[in-house]
Amino acid sequence: MAASSQSCGVCDLRLIIKPSIVWCTECNEGLCTECKEHHSLSNLCRSHYVLPFIVYHKLAADILKTTHYCTKHDENECIFDSHKECRDFVELNDAIHNIKTFNAMCQIEETLLEVAENLQNIRQHQQDSLTTLKDSRKKKEKEIKTTRTKINSHLDKLQENLIKQPYDIEINENSKICQLLSSVEKQEKEIAECKRNIMNIKQHATEFKSFFQ
Repeated sequence: MAASSQSCGVCDLRLIIKPSIVWCTECNEGLCTECKEHHSLSNLCRSHYVLPFIVYHKLAADILKTTHYCTKHDENECIFDSHKECRDFVELNDAIHNIKTFNAMCQIEETLLEVAENLQNIRQHQQDSLTTLKDSRKKKEKEIKTTRTKINSHLDKLQENLIKQPYDIEINENSKICQLLSSVEKQEKEIAECKRNIMNIKQHATEFKSFFQ
């Protein structure tokens, strides 16, 4: 395909080079974005069939290069001088238009539908993956918080037991010590009483002895 056919035909006439985005099968030239809009609004051209330039670019070379097609002789090219009696002569524009409309465009449409469906499936799959990842994260966070709560509860009970144990020991030992101190104090009082009694006896005994002398 010539490089000039890849540029906008209308812009080429104005010595402006712009890439074609569509191809008009009636005008047999490419159109840029701006010219495509004018082309579609024109009374003479609005009924013309256009297709994406990339599709036109990929059409089979034999279809694009054929000037005439004879259905009777099943040949790509029929020369008028050799086929004057052929009544099934088809103009190339009609043949290409029908081929594009009923074959190529149907295949393209099916392909686009298939691609669109695949893209939809991919998008849905990725969205489901995002949802799954989010749900998994939330589940893990919940499990971590639950585990932490259990650990904290266990540590609180352990701390309470560790604090209570020496406290109970202290109370028990305090009770024993207090009882012992009370017993010691009682014995001390008894000893002091005995000492006083002994001193009294000794004093009275001395006085009694002196009396008899």
